[in-house]
Amino acid sequence: MASEMQRYDTNEDDEEMGMDVKEEDDEDEDDEEKNAAMHAIAGFDGVHGSSSSNRFQHHQQYHEQPTPGGSRRCRPLEEKERTKLRERQRRAITAKILAGLRRHGNYNLRVRADINDVIAALAREAGWVVLPDGTTFPSRSQPQGTDTAGGTPTTMVTSSSSHIPTQHTPPGSLKGVPSGFQNTDDQSACQMKSVFVPTSSPYDSSSTARSQTSAMVADGLDTQNDPFLVGSVDSIDKQVVDMHTKLQERDFAGTPYIPVYVMLPLGVINMKSELVDADGLVKQLRVLKSINVDGVMVDCWWGIVEANAPQDYNWNGYKRLFQVVREHKLKIKVVMSFHECGGNIGDDVCIPLPHWVSEIGRSNPDIYFTDRAGRRNPECLSWGIDKERVLRSRTAVEVYFDYMRSFRVEFDEFFEDGIISMVEVGLGPCGELRYPSNPVKHGWRYPGVGEFQCYDQYLLKNLRKAAEARGHSFWARGPDNAGSYNSRPQETGFFCDGGDYDGYYGRFFLNWYSQVLIDHADRVLSLAKLAFDGTCIAAKLSGIHWWYKTAGHAAELTAGFYNPSNRDGYVAITAMLKKHGAALNFKCAEMRMLEEAVDFCEALGDPEGLAWQVLNAAWDVSLPVCSENALLCHDRGGYNCLLEKAKPLNDPDGKHIFAFTYLRLSPLLMDGQNYMEFERFVKRMHGEAVLEFPS
Repeated sequence: MASEMQRYDTNEDDEEMGMDVKEEDDEDEDDEEKNAAMHAIAGFDGVHGSSSSNRFQHHQQYHEQPTPGGSRRCRPLEEKERTKLRERQRRAITAKILAGLRRHGNYNLRVRADINDVIAALAREAGWVVLPDGTTFPSRSQPQGTDTAGGTPTTMVTSSSSHIPTQHTPPGSLKGVPSGFQNTDDQSACQMKSVFVPTSSPYDSSSTARSQTSAMVADGLDTQNDPFLVGSVDSIDKQVVDMHTKLQERDFAGTPYIPVYVMLPLGVINMKSELVDADGLVKQLRVLKSINVDGVMVDCWWGIVEANAPQDYNWNGYKRLFQVVREHKLKIKVVMSFHECGGNIGDDVCIPLPHWVSEIGRSNPDIYFTDRAGRRNPECLSWGIDKERVLRSRTAVEVYFDYMRSFRVEFDEFFEDGIISMVEVGLGPCGELRYPSNPVKHGWRYPGVGEFQCYDQYLLKNLRKAAEARGHSFWARGPDNAGSYNSRPQETGFFCDGGDYDGYYGRFFLNWYSQVLIDHADRVLSLAKLAFDGTCIAAKLSGIHWWYKTAGHAAELTAGFYNPSNRDGYVAITAMLKKHGAALNFKCAEMRMLEEAVDFCEALGDPEGLAWQVLNAAWDVSLPVCSENALLCHDRGGYNCLLEKAKPLNDPDGKHIFAFTYLRLSPLLMDGQNYMEFERFVKRMHGEAVLEFPS
């Protein structure tokens, strides 16, 4: 076993040389074939041994060749293509090895494990101890200095080798894959979508560093007398934590100023349009102002303000709320919430649509989105009635405009004083621009593909017109092989690889389905721009990241984003937002591949890949991008991830988000250490220097 581990170590040292050697031309075809074979073997990071001295000699020979002006020789185009082919083959083999070990070998590997994790798992299975810095030695249960396989003497390492090194390579990266790509899928996606992907954040793996360290030390190991360990297990854990917090934390002093808002509780205004617990809110706002938070964000619920009768608006509770906020010299981001609250993740109150709308819905349920089985979703109104006079002689778009115009008139002084800095317009379920394709109330569970929501009579009429205009009236139907809410793509004939989604009918249907979404946003935002002239407006886009690594992107398709692997579905959306001068609020921007979320692997999800595709689509047209945290965050590691995504380190143009909203204000946020971490986060968002204190 010792000889095997020595081979691992030798090939790890040689890997960097091999990367240079394989990039150069060979003097003749024989040498080229030898080097190709050598790199095919070296691609496994030392799992198959090869002669390091031969590769070192070849490496030196190359560097000793004189080149005019000291520049590198240009490689023929054919050799470049051969190099790319070899790399693809190597990565494909590596991916299969990792997948096989994870599935059949019963190894406890992370979702994005690399070859080093595999070697470490094999070593531990053989009874060896592997420290976080890679130091490897036999456990006390074996004779010191001998290998379990053949009893070959091993070289003793000095005690200094057990110290944590001054540099740390994030375990999520694969050797041979350029920095910035977590795996080959990410690289392929980036090449296909032509997006900038920054270097992976070092904070993504910090959450499990302590648990991994404890697992690396064998049970019953005498840590006090073992010459390989300096200090106890606790000291090792402390070193790992220090390494993550001190060596890898980025300094954001001097970076661009990003305003920070805090979302107020959903129930801050009750169903009677009254401010709830004004005294408690005043105390919390005073605390927020003391740490220089820029403002707050609040939902103005349609179901509260226009609850009883058409155009009978009650803004009393919001007037009192806005006055309190203004007294604390905070800005306000307002959300025109035309959807119901309750039943979704994070909803702690129930606010339905206006009563008079519900009455209309009982007699005409087609005003709601409808799935293939005929189930209605009263969370928001169907886009099919945008231009249908079914709401007491008004169309849905007219209802939205009257509501927004009333708000603008009632709160004119707050607009004139600049207290209201932005108005986000609700465009669908949860206020997001998407179809309600994954309703929990209808049995959907992650990571189901969801269902198309186009079966109310108004959208079906729209589909018939589109099919007739195309000359194929028999296309006036939804897909009949798209599965159900909890289907997987490969279980359906529509979303599977090579499925109907990419056929003539599939392309027609998906293009129509996504265009209905864009047309709805276009109509509503054009009126919002008219109502709030001179004030920034915004739209929220949801991050449907599961099945992103499949060809069809099934979950995105049912949500209305026509974004398969051979088409960028977000360019048309950002172009529409640009036309209205609207900002984009993207909620998926900070999500990452959480190691504890094992089903991310099964769902082939990629939150970061999706986020960077959307962000680049927006930045390509100079669209302001706002962001929110999708997950509850109170720790420094989580805040670091938010900061990394808000201010990308390696963006050549220095792009960053326009504003950030923290979800949400609560007593837990104001509590002790959580409050201190949040204050530190705000300062770093503002580009200020911060004092260090234990996290």
